[in-house]
Amino acid sequence: MENLNSAYWQKLSQNIKFRNQAFINGTFTDSTSNESYQVINPATEEVLASVTACNSQDVDSAVACARETFESGVWADKSPSERKAVILKLAQLIQDNKEELALLETLDMGKPVMDALNIDIGGASAILAWYGEAADKINDEIAPTGPGSLATITKEAIGVVAAIVPWNFPLDLAIWKLGPALAAGNSVIVKPAEQSPHSVLRLAELAIEAGVPAGVFNVVTGHGAVVGKALGLHEDIDVLTFTGSTGIGKLFLQYSAQSNMKSVWLETGGKSPNLVFADCEDLDKAADGAAMGIFFNQGEVCSANSRLLVESSIKDVFVEKMITRAKQVIMGHPLNTNTTMGPIVSDLQASRIFSKIEKAQQEGATLVTGGKRVTIDGSSLYIEPTIFDNVDNSMSIAQDEVFGPVLSVISFDTEAEAIAIANDTPYGLAASIWTDNLSRAHRVARKIKAGTISVNTVDALSPMTPFGGYKQSGIGRDLSIHAFDKYTETKTTWIKFSE
Repeated sequence: MENLNSAYWQKLSQNIKFRNQAFINGTFTDSTSNESYQVINPATEEVLASVTACNSQDVDSAVACARETFESGVWADKSPSERKAVILKLAQLIQDNKEELALLETLDMGKPVMDALNIDIGGASAILAWYGEAADKINDEIAPTGPGSLATITKEAIGVVAAIVPWNFPLDLAIWKLGPALAAGNSVIVKPAEQSPHSVLRLAELAIEAGVPAGVFNVVTGHGAVVGKALGLHEDIDVLTFTGSTGIGKLFLQYSAQSNMKSVWLETGGKSPNLVFADCEDLDKAADGAAMGIFFNQGEVCSANSRLLVESSIKDVFVEKMITRAKQVIMGHPLNTNTTMGPIVSDLQASRIFSKIEKAQQEGATLVTGGKRVTIDGSSLYIEPTIFDNVDNSMSIAQDEVFGPVLSVISFDTEAEAIAIANDTPYGLAASIWTDNLSRAHRVARKIKAGTISVNTVDALSPMTPFGGYKQSGIGRDLSIHAFDKYTETKTTWIKFSE
């Protein structure tokens, strides 16, 4: 492997190939309308590529292909061990092409390329391999019955799955859906975010190379208001799974009700609290975690620890530690290997973040560092790591999902007050707790309403543990063996013996 320095990535970017068409039935294809849209490189604000803009007719074609492929049994009827072998090969192909895939992610959405390489692509491969290994290790059940009867409980592939994934982790979150859906035997249609289609399109090509039959994994590109809506309203899709904003998630629930009552699984917004108690002896470790929890990936993380709740007696000291860490962040071109924070994905998103920063100041929050929108190498999409102190949890900066590198600091005096503030949000995706008191860790974790509680760390997850939220953070769980529940039907077969 060559030295992965900045010059290497710049050179690689000059020769990168973009797959710019939809992928249906194993081939790249244009929309029936021949329309396209432009993908913008946030590091330059220049056009990166033109990509096929699908319409409802293209969605119909993809769904018909997926349905025909599913009913044919070419994938669904393979033995679990056969599906396992193909999925493991695809996971290896992701590893074999990791530099190309990382570069595609970075060019599309602006994350530092070394994060894309080491975290996103490496994680995607590992998660897919985990689901491949799980494919032949899920057993059916026999229920207890009286004499003369046998009742079996079996899991069957549900059919056609539509997966709509966001731009912040384009390949990784697609794999969260694809892994269990494919392992269970379904046919899948992925709709990547319009800002970041290229790594998923390359993945579709690699899937054919791995041995996934044509028509089992399809990709429809285009705008959410057209393609996403068509998927949501389609009468022949059995399951729709979505990661994105709470508002769009609610639309998919409506679309399901307006069509065939397809199952809808949502992973949506978050306003995750990070609780730091005075009995946490290693405040530097806690500050490092808090900085990672809000500044990683430009803060464009659904489970970002965007509310920092600190016990009053240590609040001033801890805020100073956070200011120091914010100033240590290296903003820069995402192909520079020293960069730790790249540009925001788009001008629209950067403007949304900056408007929330301005509103926080109007509402009385104290800006202690950052807060500016800056231009680097010709791109105006950079926002400084930003920290607000003296935030009241009723302020918009503490209630609204910013989806950017903006931290709200809120003080508390008692454990009960900390829990109350942590739960005072419409979301419940994640939370972190920093304490050296084991009893407090258990007690507080049990009382916080969130899907993942990280104690003395932040944003802990793995293929083995479920990820998802309470309240308006979603419905259902990604990751772990529990994700199979979303992509399978449970069937009871009761056999009465002749006597």
